[in-house]
Amino acid sequence: MTRLTEDVAIESLVEEGPVPEEIREAEASYRPEVLGKVLAVVAAAVALASLDMFIVNIAFPAIEADFSGSSIESLSWILNGYVIVFAALLMPFGRLADRVGRKRVFTVGVLIFCLASGACAAAWSVEALVAFRVIQGIGAAMLMSTSLALLLHAFPPGRWPVVIGVWAAAGGAAGALGPPIGGLLVEVSWRWVFLVNLPLSLAAWYFGQKFLVESKDPAERRWPDPLGMGLMTLGIGVLCWGLVEAPDHGWGSEQTVLALGAGLLMLVATFFRSRRPAAKWIPTLDTNLLAVRPFAMACLTGLVFMVSFAAMLLAGELFYTGVWGYSVLQAGLAFFPGPAMAGLFSVIGSRIGARSGAGPVAAAGCGFVIAGALSWVALLGDHPAYLTRQLPGLLVIGVGVGLVLPNIAAAVASTLPPAALATGTAVLSAGRQVGAALGVAILIALLGPAAIGGSAGDFDKAWLMIAAGAAVAGAIALTIGRTGRAE
Repeated sequence: MTRLTEDVAIESLVEEGPVPEEIREAEASYRPEVLGKVLAVVAAAVALASLDMFIVNIAFPAIEADFSGSSIESLSWILNGYVIVFAALLMPFGRLADRVGRKRVFTVGVLIFCLASGACAAAWSVEALVAFRVIQGIGAAMLMSTSLALLLHAFPPGRWPVVIGVWAAAGGAAGALGPPIGGLLVEVSWRWVFLVNLPLSLAAWYFGQKFLVESKDPAERRWPDPLGMGLMTLGIGVLCWGLVEAPDHGWGSEQTVLALGAGLLMLVATFFRSRRPAAKWIPTLDTNLLAVRPFAMACLTGLVFMVSFAAMLLAGELFYTGVWGYSVLQAGLAFFPGPAMAGLFSVIGSRIGARSGAGPVAAAGCGFVIAGALSWVALLGDHPAYLTRQLPGLLVIGVGVGLVLPNIAAAVASTLPPAALATGTAVLSAGRQVGAALGVAILIALLGPAAIGGSAGDFDKAWLMIAAGAAVAGAIALTIGRTGRAE
C-alpha cells in the first residue's frame, strides 16, 4: 500500500468522486433484498461478543456457590481471560482477514464462539470454565475484527451512517444489557448465561454462510508477520493482565510495574518492526494509517471513552446492590433504560454526525456523559430514589453513549481505504477493550473495600472518575475534526 496522507485517505471515501473498485464489486454482489439480513446477522454476532464481556459479572455469586471453595481471584479470570484474549487477537485477526477473506474469518469465529459457549455451560470446575472462556474470546475476536468491514463492503457509502449506527448500537447496548439479561437467566441457572448463546450464534453462522459475500484485499499475496503478531498478542495480553491484576497486587508493586512495562515494550517493538517489514510479510500494524490524524485520534477517543463506559457499567451495578440493597434482578432491570437510550441515539447520532461531523458530535456526547455523572454526585444518597435522582442521569448518559460510539466508528471508517477496513476497525475495537480493562481496574482501585457495601459518598469518587474520563475523551474527539461529514 502506498503511503497515505490525511487528504487522500479521507477524499477516497468521503468526497464526491468515483467509488473505489472494491466497494463497487461488493455492491454488485449483494441483492438489495438481502442487505437487511446481512445487517441482522452481523449485528447479532457483534451483540453476542459484547454481551459476554459483561453478562458473566452478575453470575459470579451463583458460580461461586456451585464451585465451593473457589476464590474471588480465580473467579475474576472467568471475565479477565475472555477480555484479554479478545483484546489481544483483534488486530492479528483483522490482518489475517484482509488476506484470507473476511467472511471466512467471521463465520469460523462465530462457530468457535458457539462451541465454546456450550463448553462453558458444561464446565465442571472454575479452571475448566476459564479455559473455555479463553477459547470463546478467540472466536469473539475473529468475528468482531471483521464485522464492520463486512457491513461497509455490503452497503453503498450513502448508507454507511445508518449501518455504523446499528453496528455501534449492537455492541454498546448489548454490553450494557448484560446485567438485566444476566439477572433473568441466573434466576434459572448460571449455565443459562452461556446456553443462551447457542441458538443465536448457530443462527448467525448459518445465515452468515448463506447471505454474506466474501471480501478481501485482492492485491495482497503476503501473509501476516508471525513475529509481529506474536509481539502484538503478548504485548496486549500482558498489558491487560497487569491492569486487571493491579488492584489486587497494588499499582506500585513489582509485579504490576513489570507487567505494564513489558506489555508496553512489546507494543513498541511491534510498532518499529511494522515500520520496516520483510517483503514476504504483512506488517502487523499499518503505520501509514496510524499517521492519519483523524484515524489515530478516533481510536484514542474510543480507548479513553471506554474507561468511563466500563467503569459506569460496573459502578452502577455495585451501587444498586451494595448501597441501595437491590437484588441482582432488580439491579439489572434498573439499568435497562440506559442501554435502551444508547441504542436509540446510536442511529440518531450517526445521522447527525454524517451532517455535522464525527468529531464535534462525539465530543458533544462526552458532554452528556459528564452531565449525567455529575448529577449523580449531586443527587444520589444512601436511600433509594431511582425515578427522581438516578434515572435522569442514566438517561442522559445513554444519550451520550449513543452519540459517541457510532461517530468514532464513522471517523475510523471514513479514513480507511477499502482494503484496510478489517485491520483499521480491529485497531478501534482492540483499543476499546484495553480501555474497558483499564476502566474496571481503576474503578476497583478507587473504591477498594467500599465496592461491596459502601455508602453513596464512597461512590462519588466513581462518578467523578467517569466524568473526568469522558472529559478527556471529549477533548481528544475535538481533534478528530469533521471527518465523515457529508458534503
